[in-house]
Amino acid sequence: MLSPRTSPTRDIVSLDGLWRFALDTHAGATPWASRLASTLEAPVPASYNDLFVDTEIRDHVGIAWYQREVRVPRGWAGERVVLRFGSVTHAAQVYVDDRLVAEHTGGYTPFEADLTGIVRPGTEFRLTVGVDNRLTNVTIPPGTVTTGSDGRDRQSYLHDFYNYAGIARPVRLCSTPPTFVADVTVVTGRDGAAGTVDYRVETAGEAADATTVRVRAVDETGRTVAEAHGSEGAFRIENVILWQPGAGHLYDLVVELTADGGTVDSYTQSFGVRTVEVRGTEFLINGEPFYFTGFGKHEDTPVRGKGHDDAYLVHDFELLRWTGANSFRTSHYPYAEEVLDFADRHGIVVIDETAAVGLNLGVMGGLTGAAPTPTFAPENFGGPTRDVHARHLRRLIERDKNHPSVVMWCLANEPASNEEGAREYFEPLARLARELDPTRPLTYAAVMFATPDNDLIGDLFDVLSINRYYGWYVFTGDLRAAEQYLEQDLRGWARRFGKPVMMSEYGADTQPGLHSVWDTPWSEEYQSDYLAMYHRVFDRVPEFIGEHVWNFADFQTSAGIHRVDGNKKGVFTRDRKPKAAAFALRRRWRGLDGRRPGPAANG
Repeated sequence: MLSPRTSPTRDIVSLDGLWRFALDTHAGATPWASRLASTLEAPVPASYNDLFVDTEIRDHVGIAWYQREVRVPRGWAGERVVLRFGSVTHAAQVYVDDRLVAEHTGGYTPFEADLTGIVRPGTEFRLTVGVDNRLTNVTIPPGTVTTGSDGRDRQSYLHDFYNYAGIARPVRLCSTPPTFVADVTVVTGRDGAAGTVDYRVETAGEAADATTVRVRAVDETGRTVAEAHGSEGAFRIENVILWQPGAGHLYDLVVELTADGGTVDSYTQSFGVRTVEVRGTEFLINGEPFYFTGFGKHEDTPVRGKGHDDAYLVHDFELLRWTGANSFRTSHYPYAEEVLDFADRHGIVVIDETAAVGLNLGVMGGLTGAAPTPTFAPENFGGPTRDVHARHLRRLIERDKNHPSVVMWCLANEPASNEEGAREYFEPLARLARELDPTRPLTYAAVMFATPDNDLIGDLFDVLSINRYYGWYVFTGDLRAAEQYLEQDLRGWARRFGKPVMMSEYGADTQPGLHSVWDTPWSEEYQSDYLAMYHRVFDRVPEFIGEHVWNFADFQTSAGIHRVDGNKKGVFTRDRKPKAAAFALRRRWRGLDGRRPGPAANG
């Protein structure tokens, strides 16, 4: 699905702003049939949970309704009219006046509704969106809804971040010609000093068969550097400027659909020329070994929840640059397209992850002491869940395939890869990912219960991403023992699989302002010493290719005795103030510059 772009043939109207808002318990049986009888207004994009002071809204389980009026521009006569949502968490019903025009499940990927013939240019229509936040065993991520003795529904889930809901990303009304460019795929390579570009253009509409395709590659000065004709083809860019970590050089692929000598449609797809591969135990970008430094992040900010915010986008990337980070993982779901566009332009490397977090019933058993339930049993996360997971994976790759910043697909976070049924679950997914995109390596983030001895799926993937918390959840406060077990663990993964190993999560909850001269968990000194211990181990493992601290910033979680106002493992507070660990990371990472560190790098 193409991201919305203005062009000589396309226009966009933003529908962001304040919408009328009501819970389903107050909206009546058919809230789309008339104006919502509510005085509440909610901003789009934003999650709704933290906006109001009413706990009924914050704790609501079920559908909430958004509504506004939309005027179609007068100049769109004869054009195709498309309504596009960046995301709705987790399922959506979309009505134009009294008509259902779209349904979508999946809270982190875009969807569209073709309104051509339903709405008329120069007129107004009522747009109503039902937002369903419920998670079940056949959603990604999964969850469980139960009804209490008081008749209220309650949502439980297995992931450690708050289940924010709402219209979290931009909403746009778009125009295209009746015959239009439907999709563009760009795959790049290198041939000496030249860049090679394979492209594929899909067209659709009433007269698509009567059109021809021509493409032009344009550099950042506006100069055409290559041209080609046909819906599929290839061309070379001589003396190419590569997209590289820290230097996000981009070209534009201008796609023009023509008929009878005139332009029918025009769409511009940016791209960067770069290569990615795993060779032995090295991760290579443009043929050079690359060492990941950075974070697992979250789309999480005060008040807006998971709502996209350009101000936080810019500030977060500035903080990444300040620390010396060169990369991040989109834990634990696909981020807004605007985030990846920004990473493309600024040379930040991205590991792009599906929303498959929580596929591990053993974690809950470990927290509660209850006997674990088999994760991949049919009544839990068996075949139907895998089918949903496959749809999410397909949507992720289709959306993000052209981003040069994306160098690896992460299929899941902390699945029960040590349990019976894991291989049957993941082998078809890994095969699907390689069919959809044979150019990028695959990974998954392994939970602590999965060890080099019992993991069942590591050989299906190209890079071993390991989540470990020795010194926090295990050997709490004992960094000497934690160091011994961490090194033994990492060397075991490298020895068994012979593949690159990186740390996709390591961290310790830290209360800003708490200080101690001892190894006291929750203190700022302990967080810094904890990270330094991990870095010593990383520098001793030859197969090691990167470190992603958990987490970039503190974030909100569900209430419970394991969390006090959220997860505090951030090296920045939730409002982006640095803890002592942020300065320690800056000292380490700014000297690495994407290179493999040696023992002296730890300082």
